[in-house]
Amino acid sequence: QVQLVESGGGVVQAGGSLRLSCAASGITFSVNAAGWYRQAPGKLRDWVAVMSPGGSTNYRDSVKGRFTISRDNAKNTVYLQMNSLKPEDTAVYYCNTPRPPTWGQGTQVTVSS
Repeated sequence: QVQLVESGGGVVQAGGSLRLSCAASGITFSVNAAGWYRQAPGKLRDWVAVMSPGGSTNYRDSVKGRFTISRDNAKNTVYLQMNSLKPEDTAVYYCNTPRPPTWGQGTQVTVSS
């Protein structure tokens, strides 16, 4: 059974930083894709950043240059480093792996102005 557990959310002022973690069990991130998504109140869930098994990355335009997705194979954990946070980054952030389709429970990120 695949499980993803996120952590690291919280409340931060605009311009601050947070690092989210996604620990996996039942799969190995080094051979599986992983991604971070977010869902703001009243909005659809959107992708934020993705990483292929080979380590290539892609980001939505609004976070390019501010967010970095990375992976620690020894810990089987994917991270999302978020810098220069803005109030519009406020959302519940979810970790995902597509095969099998699995979501974590989500972690709240709140950025105050």
